[in-house]
Amino acid sequence: MPLQGEYAPGTSEQARRQAEAFETSKGADASVLPGTEWPIIVLTSVGAKTGKLRKTALMRVEHDGRYAVVASKGGAPKPPTWFWNLKANPHVELQDGAVTRDYLARELDTASEEYARWWERAVAAYPPYAEYQERTTRRIEVFVLEPLEA
Repeated sequence: MPLQGEYAPGTSEQARRQAEAFETSKGADASVLPGTEWPIIVLTSVGAKTGKLRKTALMRVEHDGRYAVVASKGGAPKPPTWFWNLKANPHVELQDGAVTRDYLARELDTASEEYARWWERAVAAYPPYAEYQERTTRRIEVFVLEPLEA
């Protein structure tokens, strides 16, 4: 069931514009990280504090119909705001190109083999993640998004 609620744009003008252009064009526009060839997806989550819908452009990490979203925040000491949204409200929507589906987000144990496999896939999809991990003392969190059946 698609998420319902009021949309509240994020504070980053560039990220907001990219997510909105991607969404309204069904993935035809703004489909890569600006200045690169790395593809993105748009994640819609429910705000942990506000309950409002938040849209975030993230790097595309997909394997066998499941996706990983990486809470790197460029290697900052703390994870991005959307991390807390997924912890509080794991039902999300993900748009990959023209396809939008509902998913359930599950945070991976950073000491698990599953985390290691998804981290390897994430770095293969977007090599700067490895540099981001070197910048921080925290183990960068990863969620796997499992499709919800209609």
